[in-house]
Amino acid sequence: MLVVAAAVVGVVGWSGDPRTLPVALVFSALWGLSPSRATASAVAAAYFLAASRGLPQGVATFYGASVLSGGALWIGAALAFVGVHTGLWSGRPGWGRVLRSAVAAILMAVPPFGIVGWAHPITAAGILFPSWGWWGLGATVALMLTVTTRAWPAVLMGLAGLMVWSSMTWTEPPGLQGWVGLDLHLGRELGRDLDMDQHEALIAEVRVAAVDGARIVVLPENAFGLWTSTVGAFWRSRLRDLDVEVVAGATVVYRDGYDNAVVVIDQDGARIALRQRMPVPVSMWQPWLSWLGESGGARADLFGASVAGIGGRRVAPLVCYEQLLVWPILQSMAQKPDLIVAIGNGWWTAGTDIAAIQKASSTAWARLFGLPLVVSFNR
Repeated sequence: MLVVAAAVVGVVGWSGDPRTLPVALVFSALWGLSPSRATASAVAAAYFLAASRGLPQGVATFYGASVLSGGALWIGAALAFVGVHTGLWSGRPGWGRVLRSAVAAILMAVPPFGIVGWAHPITAAGILFPSWGWWGLGATVALMLTVTTRAWPAVLMGLAGLMVWSSMTWTEPPGLQGWVGLDLHLGRELGRDLDMDQHEALIAEVRVAAVDGARIVVLPENAFGLWTSTVGAFWRSRLRDLDVEVVAGATVVYRDGYDNAVVVIDQDGARIALRQRMPVPVSMWQPWLSWLGESGGARADLFGASVAGIGGRRVAPLVCYEQLLVWPILQSMAQKPDLIVAIGNGWWTAGTDIAAIQKASSTAWARLFGLPLVVSFNR
């Protein structure tokens, strides 16, 4: 029953609707109620695999492979979560179990385990305590820990009440005047077409947005494709008559690999505003290549720059995979940004709820810190 309940919690909590995120906190109670280490392991596996259920299909689409290949990566990604919660489980209630729960939460929030720290229950903080900021984060941690004690029935009743209150008072994070995020439906071709036709089509979209009053237009991850000075000059020449800035993802290639970057084009030129701190493991980030003396793969700067100055604002960009993790957004929030910009190229998530979960996570964090949110995705 505990294992089945954990799977249900994973599915419902990570449905793609941000209002259901607090359900994920029930996982901690199920983990604490496990009568044995084997059951705790099964509960952790059921929760994580259910929450990340879209991964097999997404990986198969990305690589053009079978769902079995995606399933192998799906199970492999679960090993960190399951291993941490199996190793730290305790059958003795009390402060020892609370401390172990806290350690597990921290380990899954920061590298190295946090690199695959998806479905972290702490993401629910912005749904339960909107605009509370770090205090809301602390309150959610307290809920997550006390639900592992003998007081779990009362804590779950309180959690249910908070969820009802949140649903009744629900509001989406506000936008920001002059900022527009454009969603595209270009599939896997975005950023891969080497001629200028795709750039011309994107520039036309930007021009329409600018005419409608946009001052900063945000495009998805990899919208600029392979970044070169020629691409920058081309965009500047086409937008010279408009007072508009364009923010988009681009691939910046180096001798030993590449950066998945956020690039800004304005009247003064083009610049790399920020590099993605955590690219997608395996498909993009492949650290073993350097160990083998080979080049290639995206570079990860785990604790690199987390805020960029764009349009006179301090912006916290979350590039695709970073939206599923905990430490990138908290690192950015420590720098007191003015807004969050979430971009992604989710063509490979067709038929899954991965993109919806990414948006739900970004929405939750924006609500927690009371910040505007600008989203731009390609599907």
